[in-house]
Amino acid sequence: MAAALPPAQLRDLGRQPYEPVWRAMQAFTDARGADTPDELWLVEHEPVFTLGQAGKPEHVLMPGDIPVLHVDRGGQVTYHGPGQIVLYPLLDLRRLKVGVREYVCRIEQSIIDTLADWNIEAVRRDGAPGVYVAGAKIAALGIRVRHGCTFHGLAFNIDMDLEPFQRINPCGYAGLQVTSMVDLGGPSGLDAVKPALVEHLAAQFGLAVETAPPPALPAP
Repeated sequence: MAAALPPAQLRDLGRQPYEPVWRAMQAFTDARGADTPDELWLVEHEPVFTLGQAGKPEHVLMPGDIPVLHVDRGGQVTYHGPGQIVLYPLLDLRRLKVGVREYVCRIEQSIIDTLADWNIEAVRRDGAPGVYVAGAKIAALGIRVRHGCTFHGLAFNIDMDLEPFQRINPCGYAGLQVTSMVDLGGPSGLDAVKPALVEHLAAQFGLAVETAPPPALPAP
């Protein structure tokens, strides 16, 4: 008899400002023990630029009215906003027996497989984590691993105003082109894409997904 897949609780937070979700991720990761079930958090953020640990302020060209936050994930600068699926896998890599490099590859593959469901061909790019379609970036990755457990995650452009990306050097690359699913003939609604993305990510990590209520968030 095959062993049961480890559970992962799926929590859809809806549309939220960035910082309370970030703080809740940190708190969850710091408090979890060896037996804490993994979780997957889905969220759509209010507009924000985030600078990762490798981020350089000069890559934020003209933020205008959009706030800039320095955060503790890897990577450089990116934009989050309405119309983008953000998925935070809160996984115990030691328990899953997955290394960090393999973790990144599996996240990228889950996005590539999701795009393939809509006949959109996507690829990785060596030295530039994320997922690309015809040279344009459609999904960004920024991760943090603490005591073998992951937080932060992926940002996947579905149907969003891409103009704010022109105010930064996305992921530190001047002139990097950015695209979204709707611009490639994909769906315009996040709700059409979320189940496919969760299914493919769960398959990559061998997880049995269980729907759970959203977490309590600290006041912004």
